[in-house]
Amino acid sequence: MSHHAVLDELRQAIDEAFGGRDRVSIREVYSHASEHVNLPADLLAHLNELPEGAYNRQEVTEAINDVIRRRGEQDSLGLLDQDSPESGA
Repeated sequence: MSHHAVLDELRQAIDEAFGGRDRVSIREVYSHASEHVNLPADLLAHLNELPEGAYNRQEVTEAINDVIRRRGEQDSLGLLDQDSPESGA
């Protein structure tokens, strides 16, 4: 699976976790992501690096991108898109 496809799958899991809600916990995001069999364990580990708490969609995206940058994977893995149709809440 390409890195782009992996990030698309992660974005889908994030969308599922939010399910119309404004804020969710990282545990909820992780739970939905872990149901996606195409997401590799090392990508799920990125979610384990995020502090517990409630996040809005933009905060989750920024936090995951921060982990990707901190690991130096932005060139090989890429970053999640910041654009969201629900932004501006």
